[in-house]
Amino acid sequence: MTDHTGRAALERMDLYVTAREFLELRAQITVPQSPSGPLDLVTASKQLATLTGLVKDLSDEVLFRAVGENPGLGFGPVIDTYTSAAVPAGRAIENYTEAYAQFGFLRRFAEAPDSADLRDARHAAFRVVQERMELVRSDLQEASDTLRNAADRLDGRPPRALAALSRSARPTNSIYRLSAEPPAPGPIRLAYTPAPRHGR
Repeated sequence: MTDHTGRAALERMDLYVTAREFLELRAQITVPQSPSGPLDLVTASKQLATLTGLVKDLSDEVLFRAVGENPGLGFGPVIDTYTSAAVPAGRAIENYTEAYAQFGFLRRFAEAPDSADLRDARHAAFRVVQERMELVRSDLQEASDTLRNAADRLDGRPPRALAALSRSARPTNSIYRLSAEPPAPGPIRLAYTPAPRHGR
């Protein structure tokens, strides 16, 4: 049987690394405070590409573990963490694309002749940008927290230590799958033999 001791530590490290990547992107994203400043669509495009790449990374992590089932490992807790983190990560993409569309609108009409209607439209678009970018930062924080908290809770006891525990005491957040225990021996039963019939 393959010795998987140490695999839990590797899984935990992968979760921490992915959580840090979400936080790093969050740190790069700022909420604009003034509509008068230039809108950097180049930076916004790169950030959106990074964000979609992080969501793809989550699905890749799930795929890798879903197709690589091993009799001694149960990746359920880890897979559940990645799929759970995909929820706020997906919201972050939705919110960023909403802001991205407003960036495009503001860029398009940046040099248009001024009018009251256009000023109102610009103001409304800028408010959407601010609100959505705040939500993006919140979503990224939630995705990172989901990954990091799960990594903190992932049980790292090796298979031998788990085997020494009773079935009811074994943690549900362990990736180690123990071999099925053989059933306890029961009373020996002989083949069925009909009881002899006595004459009346």
